[in-house]
Amino acid sequence: MLVAAPGAAYGQVFLATQPKPEFTIGPLSVRANVGPKAGPIEVSLLFSLVVPASVSAAALEQSLYLLWPGEVDGEPIAGAPDPELRRTVEGRGFQVTREGRLPLAARGIYSGGERQKPEPIAGGAPFVTYTREAGPLGQGTPGSWIRIPWTPRLIDRSWLIELRMRLTGLRRQKQATWLENALWGERHVIALSFNDVRTRTTFPMYLAYRDRVVHLSDDPSQLIITFADSTHLKIHEVYPGSSQRRSSETRKATEIVSAYLDPSEGLRPQVLSVQFGYFTGWKAWSPLLFAALFFVLGNLAGPLVTMLVKTLGARLQGRIQFGPSSGAPAQRETGTIVPRETLARIAPGETTQAEILDLCGPDPEERERLSAPGRRTLVYRGRRVVPHRRRRFGWLATVNRWDIEHHEVEIELEGDRVRDVQAQVHRTRLSQPGPA
Repeated sequence: MLVAAPGAAYGQVFLATQPKPEFTIGPLSVRANVGPKAGPIEVSLLFSLVVPASVSAAALEQSLYLLWPGEVDGEPIAGAPDPELRRTVEGRGFQVTREGRLPLAARGIYSGGERQKPEPIAGGAPFVTYTREAGPLGQGTPGSWIRIPWTPRLIDRSWLIELRMRLTGLRRQKQATWLENALWGERHVIALSFNDVRTRTTFPMYLAYRDRVVHLSDDPSQLIITFADSTHLKIHEVYPGSSQRRSSETRKATEIVSAYLDPSEGLRPQVLSVQFGYFTGWKAWSPLLFAALFFVLGNLAGPLVTMLVKTLGARLQGRIQFGPSSGAPAQRETGTIVPRETLARIAPGETTQAEILDLCGPDPEERERLSAPGRRTLVYRGRRVVPHRRRRFGWLATVNRWDIEHHEVEIELEGDRVRDVQAQVHRTRLSQPGPA
């Protein structure tokens, strides 16, 4: 969505000197040249006029005007500023902040063995940059009013007129956190548009001269953004989705993103926006390096976190107990604990081994002395943990201490009969139950 609705889109509108012009613009190419270094971006416009066959070319001789929403700059061209441009702008209530002339040339389409050099147009294209008085929200975006003087090359099908300028606000940095900039590097957004007159400085001028707007012809027209040093370029997002990406046919390590302009859209703004970033040095390996770092830290931190969780879990288990408030505290038993009532039912000389297994359990430890054949000892061991509660909050209770009882019963057999029974209980107080 950030790319689909860029905050700084630059567009342009062509206007004629006379109302209801009978010619159209075509083909039109708006090209921005982007490099890895920050600074003004070179923008060039290549265009010509399409004149109907029924209209005399001599009757169309007039200057063209370009309404550009933004501040423009370029190579210094000899010549005084055009006072008529200043009067036109100031007559609409604007304040002129800068004036000068932009480079203007004619390029031949057809060339022989050698590429034909651009033919400079004397005097260039005079311009004024103007703005409105600051409002409650501050100073608005300035606008530029550029005059393109008439030349026969405008209607010559074998020539295209080239207007070159430098723009400072075309490339803007995308807002991101420091972590995103560290991982992926800085990202930038560049946006070109056509027929964008929504700013506070361009709309009044368009409204005053809207009957002089020159529309696009059916010839192919494009918005083009050229990226140099494509080996260190990462393009993240492109809008619209129908835009084309390709490598330059004539420039090495250059990538081109372009979008065709639809003449049926009329004065509806058409936008080409690209979110990109240049990476150099170690930043080219930053995704891999950070992934490897997180992998190593994960392997090192895993045992530490596991140990910490086990330690904290054991402490919480020893200090907190969860259960109903009524009744005795829940006890934990491991092994086999033979109750006193069961021991009282064992009669030496009468109780058999089978009866012992039924009363006390089927899995005792068995010891036998080699020096006393026929005598065996069955051993039952068990452990009981009893908590002593301190405070209770509903089903949650804190534990003050734990009583650990170790039960051991030795039943000596002679043959198949019980010869003797011994039982011992060892009690210990601990702050937590500990392992079984």
